[in-house]
Amino acid sequence: MAKLHFLGTCSGTEPMPGMHHTSLVIETNEQYYWFDAGENCAYTAYLSGIDVLKTRAIFLSHMHMDHIGGLANLFCCIRKMISLGRGQVVKDNTVEIYAPRLDLVDAIKGVVAEDLQNFKALRFETKNTRTFEGLIHEDENLRVTARHNTHLKEDGTHGWHSYSFLIEVEGKRVVLSGDVGAPSELDALLEDGCDLLVMETGHHKVKDVCEYAQQHHPSRLRFSHHGREIINDRPAAEALISTYPLDIKIAYDGLVEEI
Repeated sequence: MAKLHFLGTCSGTEPMPGMHHTSLVIETNEQYYWFDAGENCAYTAYLSGIDVLKTRAIFLSHMHMDHIGGLANLFCCIRKMISLGRGQVVKDNTVEIYAPRLDLVDAIKGVVAEDLQNFKALRFETKNTRTFEGLIHEDENLRVTARHNTHLKEDGTHGWHSYSFLIEVEGKRVVLSGDVGAPSELDALLEDGCDLLVMETGHHKVKDVCEYAQQHHPSRLRFSHHGREIINDRPAAEALISTYPLDIKIAYDGLVEEI
């Protein structure tokens, strides 16, 4: 059965006790697919038993620091495991990366490799693809569909640089909101049903998200990318969600949930 690892559940706040910036990993068939890479994600993953050399792909919803701040360290962790003789990356020593801005991915790779012109010191390859609207990834384990949102207050004139994701894995449908301008931007991803909706609360009130979920009936709703409402008074948020006839939980760093 596929699993979802919550490595970081905090929005882009100052450092919070017991919380790190947002990062999720889907595990299926003993391989790992990363969705965002907030600070300390590699540290948390490695110490919780995730083998970074079994990374297949990394999907970045947008390029804000609370979503990519741990990417360099993740690259370093993969490189270190290779240099220690632990093997190579599971698929042709290559990690697929999907991001709205590939120039920033290359800049991070250059810092890790200590050479902006030659990435050989990275010890593994990357296959970089700019995120686009529609089906962006499909392999023997899962499918990922991306849909733009207006978190960055864009109108699409210069393309889109913030995305939400639908993941189809082992017969289940998982929607990851990323950061959205409004919950309704997920409508298209939810129209065929959803087994698990992971929704950010960094920019939206808990009540509004619960009301939205009631209209779309995901089998489960998990809050992540927590904003001040949850950070400042988690017990009050827990009491509020308990009033809704839905399977709702507020995720915490280290939570592992079967999909």
